[in-house]
Amino acid sequence: MSFIIDPSYHLWFSILLTFGAVISFMKEKISLEATAVITLAVLLLFGQFFPLLDANGDNYLSAQNMLAGFANPSLIAVLALLVMGQGILQTEALRPVTKLFITKNRVMGWIALLGVLLFVAVASAFMNNTPLVIIAIPLIQIMASNLNIAYSRIMMLLSFAAILGGMTTLVGSSTNLLVSSAMQDLGFDGLDFFSFFVPGSILAAVGLFYVIVIMPRILPDRSSFKSQLAEKNKEFIAELDVIEGSRLIGMECVDGKFPGLPDVKVRLIQRAGHMILPPFEGYVIEQGDILILAATRQALTDILSKYQGFLLEEQADKDEDTASSSDEGGESAEIKTLCEVMVTPASRLIDMSVDQASLEAQYGAVVLGIQRRAKVVRRRLGRVRLEAGDVLLVVADNPGIDAMVNSSDLIVLAGSIKDMPLKQKAPIALGIFFATIGSAAAGWVPIPTAAFVGAVAMLLTGCLNFRQAMRSLDRKIFFLVGSALALGSTLQVSGAAMMLADSLTALPYADNPLVLASFLFLIVAFCTNLLTNNATAILFTPIALNMAAAVGVDPMIFAITVIFGANCSFASPIGYQTNLLVMGPGNYKFADFIKAGVPLVFVVWFAYIAVAKFYYGL
Repeated sequence: MSFIIDPSYHLWFSILLTFGAVISFMKEKISLEATAVITLAVLLLFGQFFPLLDANGDNYLSAQNMLAGFANPSLIAVLALLVMGQGILQTEALRPVTKLFITKNRVMGWIALLGVLLFVAVASAFMNNTPLVIIAIPLIQIMASNLNIAYSRIMMLLSFAAILGGMTTLVGSSTNLLVSSAMQDLGFDGLDFFSFFVPGSILAAVGLFYVIVIMPRILPDRSSFKSQLAEKNKEFIAELDVIEGSRLIGMECVDGKFPGLPDVKVRLIQRAGHMILPPFEGYVIEQGDILILAATRQALTDILSKYQGFLLEEQADKDEDTASSSDEGGESAEIKTLCEVMVTPASRLIDMSVDQASLEAQYGAVVLGIQRRAKVVRRRLGRVRLEAGDVLLVVADNPGIDAMVNSSDLIVLAGSIKDMPLKQKAPIALGIFFATIGSAAAGWVPIPTAAFVGAVAMLLTGCLNFRQAMRSLDRKIFFLVGSALALGSTLQVSGAAMMLADSLTALPYADNPLVLASFLFLIVAFCTNLLTNNATAILFTPIALNMAAAVGVDPMIFAITVIFGANCSFASPIGYQTNLLVMGPGNYKFADFIKAGVPLVFVVWFAYIAVAKFYYGL
């Protein structure tokens, strides 16, 4: 059942629903996903009962049109790129590169961060900025950790730097190309590669100053709950067996430290039944030594992947046998998971040694280290007697982790679960990643196609499994983009967006080219955060050219105004896909983009007014 009503009702309905959705996104009294699906449900019901018909009698607001956003190629590309990014993280493929940015000097750390942001901004002028942001995200994460800064403080800077760099050349953004193409379709000359490089560079420079100097002070310190629970600085007591072939053999202690173990404290060396206590100055590690270490979780994880003998020798032999049998069967070894478990006050394991507790037999879990507050442990790990509150760092498969979750003897600490990296897959992951980015950047295949195929290749080659791939997908992005595209489509077909554009000509002083151009910029910038930049460019280019003709101004100036305004997609995560890419890693809310992005829109707008007056002479 449906009712035909005056199309003006559709126009005002779409405007009211848009403002309602934006206010709900900002306040976040209900989750972002809930607002998105409620908005979409309202659109579906309204379109069903009050259809908006085209010349052929088809409903613009049909369920097929409203739900088409969930199959949007850009959305698929973003989700696929998230999966590929998870594959890079899981294999730690960029670890050699990120090590170049690891420094304990805060000044050098900030210089490295500034260098990455400037590089992304400059490179975005000449290539698609989405791959650049994907590559830079793990680098920014490493540098943020080194500087002890929450990701939420700086991750948005990466996206905005890429967007600003993209507004300087014709190929810097697909928006720029769309405006040039629309000009040619309307009978005008298209834009050249550097047609707006100088004014675009001025706007980008002003915007980057705000992004680098002011934005970190505006963005919230929203460290994830997981990182708070992980307690990066707490130390575990671990055991390192120096077996035949280990690179530690022959390493001498210099200035109180062994060069191959820079981030750990050696508490004890057991050699042929004798215990050697610190200081170890002049001692050389020998085959058969057993080192008792104090190390953070991250440092211990690095040791496990770097040196042989990270477990008891018999356990290492067992793992090698398992790996070889797995390779003979043609299947990759099962992905192991690292987590922290705490001994409960009423646990049956209290007073048992680690060996007697036999977590391997019960859960298939191998104890890598133990963390005990206020006590120094100087004995072999297997002989340490467990106490209530002890935290064990263990590695196990997923069934083992599930079994420990259901155990009354142990508590698996929330936020501590992390899959062990598959470093042997790093070359494969890098090959897939750069093949995907290269083919898309060269224009051989569209970005959605390249990204989707790349994500599937990551799965097929074992760089990550389906569980990890699904975990990397952000449902906020999925529901937000799908519903926003439906809302943007409704604004267009109902005539609401066109009405907003037409209202420009009714403004006071509309016959003044500078005033008209500045208002055009602001309206385009507003719409680009609701309709996406490409849709805004297509909609406003013919309007801008007609305005230029009406006031007797070079149409290229107004077309470039549309480009600059459409690139100001800072105030909404749906404005541009790089915003979506940093939303998850930065743990951002919708309101964060409004808080930091709206001032940037006005900063760029004021810079544009100066450019329009003094560079273009309006």
